[in-house]
Amino acid sequence: MSSKQFRTWLIKLPRWAKRALLIGNDAALLAIALWAAYSLRLNVLYLPHDQQTWAVFLAAPIIGVATFYVRGLYRLVTRYIGQEAATRVYVSVALGVLLWVLLILLAGVVGVPRSVIIIYGLFAAAFIRLSRHFAGWVLDAMPYATPASFDPRIKVAVYGAGKTGMELSRALRGSGNYKTIAFIDDDKSLWGQIIDRNKVYRPSKIAKLIERNGVKEVFLAMPSATRQQRRSVIHNLEAHQIVVKTLPALEDIASGRVKVSDLRPVDVDDLLGRDPVPPDADLLGQDIRGKSVMITGAGGTIGSELSRQVLRLLPKKLVLFEVSEAALYEIEMQLSELQQSLGPESGGKSDDWRAPKIVPVLGSILDDNLVRHTISSHTVDTIYHAAAYKHVPLVEINQLTGLANNTFGTLTLAQSADELGVSRFVLISTDKAVRPTSVMGASKRLAELVLQALAAAGETNTLFTMVRFGNVLDSSGSVVRRFRKQIERGGPVTVTHRDIIRYFMSIPEAAELVIQAGAMAEGGDVFVLDMGKPVKIDDLAHTMVRLSGLDVRNDENPSGDIAIEYVGLRQGEKLYEELLIGENTTGTQHPRVMKNIEPFLSLEELGVQLERLQDAIESQDLDAVQPILNDTVEGYRVRGLRLSEDEDEAEDWSDMPRTLH
Repeated sequence: MSSKQFRTWLIKLPRWAKRALLIGNDAALLAIALWAAYSLRLNVLYLPHDQQTWAVFLAAPIIGVATFYVRGLYRLVTRYIGQEAATRVYVSVALGVLLWVLLILLAGVVGVPRSVIIIYGLFAAAFIRLSRHFAGWVLDAMPYATPASFDPRIKVAVYGAGKTGMELSRALRGSGNYKTIAFIDDDKSLWGQIIDRNKVYRPSKIAKLIERNGVKEVFLAMPSATRQQRRSVIHNLEAHQIVVKTLPALEDIASGRVKVSDLRPVDVDDLLGRDPVPPDADLLGQDIRGKSVMITGAGGTIGSELSRQVLRLLPKKLVLFEVSEAALYEIEMQLSELQQSLGPESGGKSDDWRAPKIVPVLGSILDDNLVRHTISSHTVDTIYHAAAYKHVPLVEINQLTGLANNTFGTLTLAQSADELGVSRFVLISTDKAVRPTSVMGASKRLAELVLQALAAAGETNTLFTMVRFGNVLDSSGSVVRRFRKQIERGGPVTVTHRDIIRYFMSIPEAAELVIQAGAMAEGGDVFVLDMGKPVKIDDLAHTMVRLSGLDVRNDENPSGDIAIEYVGLRQGEKLYEELLIGENTTGTQHPRVMKNIEPFLSLEELGVQLERLQDAIESQDLDAVQPILNDTVEGYRVRGLRLSEDEDEAEDWSDMPRTLH
């Protein structure tokens, strides 16, 4: 029988037979260990000379095997034994020796040298441990004995040969579902070295590992790497048909050993996210700490993240204003759990510190009485206004409702804030408000105009400002979520246009910058967040397919896994979004927050147009809306229901700004 046939025979044995072999192996090795201990101690080839000595010899392996069984040594998978299992072996041997010694003492046996006990324990631990490693080497590590058709485990490479990578490799081996083939690392000094029984390769060898060793997945173990470094690695892996998974960032990994369950698919934040700029602590707490803060739309994507960040900054009171019962319940539960983790060490004084009070309010910002009562009864100091209908196609179908909520809801809230003495009012705006082609964008630009007009009137008690930015990653209406679900269903992935591009920012970064921008406001300011470089949505779709370990199906690759279909622009959708209306942009004390001076209407002029719009909404006169928007919103133009990628009137985006400076 060849070694390969012998290995196959061993692995195919039933579980009871494998345990019987291990029990026989351990009994024999324990007996040999005791004999070796006596022989070494007495300096002769010792043999028991009477029945009592034979009983002592027989008791040792019996007690040892029984102890191993109770301790679960025979439930471990020998092929994947690791450091944790080795520790269990040592503890089990020590416990077995202790029980054997207690039996000798209780039986009144004399003549057993104390040094024999110590030597027996050392020999037994070494023999059992080495036998397990030898078995694992025979079954798993011999290169000629691992046919791909036989080994059911997924072959993976670990990118990152540091401490985290080594712990991940051990965790993978212990799981029984993965087989680590190699480490990959950018550090030249590690190339060619052996770590945890696997060789470290340079990144350029990935293709060879995939072809020669059948690597199916690459796990990123780089918790301390910057987002730029992670993006570079992920970009290099895109060229290969493999699944890429990653461990969380260093601050997200709990203390203790790395677990296989910590692995997650590569997130879009890994692809598009930027390295964060440290926040200005003074700006963060200026309008929040010790004050009463109200957040509208508190259950939405930005509103919920603002709520979490504001709570950590220790306001006196946090008012959550939300029209959706389900969303309000969810964010209130999240914040209640977060509240329990806060304490004096978070920034309050130990003697008189109290946890911020959380007040959930269910209602619409169009309810003037409720808005006024909420602001007045809770003595609100600062308002972050994130409530809005934001999905462009839905608002196009429900234009009057969108205008009423986004424009007149802001007007109602702003007037109430002014009359009731709110110190600061920060509107969360959107890049779709710049030269809008949708009613949603126009309604948000009108909301901006309301605040600009109130601030310019000069008779306000409230400092009004607005913060404008683009898409946030993985929001409720995000293209990322849609792509992910479409890939999970097997496709097709639907892209509106080959040339459509968008700016992206992570949700936490956007919320943090909103708070800091609001603190820098002087009244009527239009702050614009630096969104970085725009992303081509078609490229994003291809990348997400490839990093799922799948191929894009197209004319060049008809046998691919996932097709990408181009369905045309939706109603009101633009090929690209802009962030600035004018050119009067200046920097601020934060490198990712800009201030822009833009044209606006006086309160009197705007009031006339809003009255016309209000009449149109009340009479449900949709035809009257478009002329009002054309007269009021700079650059507003109607976009048809769909725009095919082949139509001549497709917008040119080649001259758009790629980033803000």
